[in-house]
Amino acid sequence: MNPSTGSAGLGQCDEAPSAELLRAVGEFNRGEWFQCHETVEDLWTATGPDTADFSFYKGLIQVAVGLHHWRCGNFGGAVRVLAGGIGYLRRVAPVCRRVNARELAASAEVFREALAALGPERMHEIPSEAVPRVTLSTASAAGT
Repeated sequence: MNPSTGSAGLGQCDEAPSAELLRAVGEFNRGEWFQCHETVEDLWTATGPDTADFSFYKGLIQVAVGLHHWRCGNFGGAVRVLAGGIGYLRRVAPVCRRVNARELAASAEVFREALAALGPERMHEIPSEAVPRVTLSTASAAGT
């Protein structure tokens, strides 16, 4: 944890997104959340646990898996895994590898709260426009 930023540090967050990460962003935004998880998992397993990349990739994986659980009707899994992913994304810079991580965490939290309020019987009533999306920034974490 970087004491000056309250995050896992910028480090890798300043780097450009890899082709695999860009592919995962497309998968996520098309609702291919299980495939996004598979794509990002390869990136995540190549990182060390005390790096910004570890938290960033794990957060992205968990938000994708949480949405997959929601679509499959697994209320408890969706709420739990989304919360975990949000926590991981909040540990990294607001923009990590050009992904708006803070924005994704915020939209995933709004979605998770709406899901929890609806409960398992009404979980599919969430409108499609409430589903989180991944956006890319033109600036890196360092503002370049």
